[in-house]
Amino acid sequence: MNQDIKLSALNLAPVREGKSIGEALRQSIASAQALETYGYHRFWVAEHHNMPGIASSATAVLIGQIAQATSKIRVGSGGIMLPNHAPLVIAEQFGTLAALFPNRIDLGLGRAPGTDQLTAQALRRHGQTANEFPELVEELRQYFQPESATKRVRAFPGEGEVVPVWLLGSSGFSAQLAGELGLPFAFAGHFSPKNIVPALNVYRDTFKPSDVLSEPYSMVAVNGIAAASQEEAEVLASSLYQQFLSMIRNRPGKLQPALTNMDQEWTAYEKQMVMEQLGGSFIGEGAAVAEELKQFANQTKVNEVMIQSTIYDEEKQIDSFKRIAEAW
Repeated sequence: MNQDIKLSALNLAPVREGKSIGEALRQSIASAQALETYGYHRFWVAEHHNMPGIASSATAVLIGQIAQATSKIRVGSGGIMLPNHAPLVIAEQFGTLAALFPNRIDLGLGRAPGTDQLTAQALRRHGQTANEFPELVEELRQYFQPESATKRVRAFPGEGEVVPVWLLGSSGFSAQLAGELGLPFAFAGHFSPKNIVPALNVYRDTFKPSDVLSEPYSMVAVNGIAAASQEEAEVLASSLYQQFLSMIRNRPGKLQPALTNMDQEWTAYEKQMVMEQLGGSFIGEGAAVAEELKQFANQTKVNEVMIQSTIYDEEKQIDSFKRIAEAW
């Protein structure tokens, strides 16, 4: 692998059409085991709710299972949607994970709900909003600090544990906050490609050295699908296209099998909308995808590239990650 820029993976525990949630979760664990052998640096899972095609809603629980089944790959959240939770609970959850799996757990934090507004209300009974995100981040980080006699409320487990905190975003808000706090920043380029460069610029422009980082450290998530040929990769990518099409139509469902002809599925307008959201995608033959990813990383000056590979066929999904890693 290219030693300068690290390759990592994002996983949403996709529930495939015709398969169960249990199978989806077990496949995520198997994917992490495979990617560890290919040399991937991190394996993150993301918090979503009320989505029949995503099984990673109990994110900390799944991270524990993945960390238990692997030995060296870093495992974390991409991300925990902090306004959905009491910071103390997250500190205890990730403090537990860090105590069990030292120096392997990452805590990526987002401010979006990861769901629809009705579900957000069900999650946020205590009335927190995204506007309180900076205060919630600060409260959470305080729980990880070593023992303090002035603290009335302390996190056990959590206190004194080393849990790297990342801020995640798809716009400039979290980029600026990450810069001001001197924290690492991860950008959701897999669904917000137009904002990649502006957000990274905001992060670097506002960055202040901290006890965590002396200089900016950034990662961008992108869609990556590699196969033996460009043609096969395009067919595999049709499951990703169908997933985004269902969200545009406000009918989210399970991950659908690949199609050889997407033009029968969408209108020209819908295709344009999907492709605008998926501009941060790298689809093709393995070596070509790896080369394009390297060029992308060099142009954006990121430290890591995090790949999400939305493929229905489980073996081909793992093969896609393998092809990119081998060519990297």
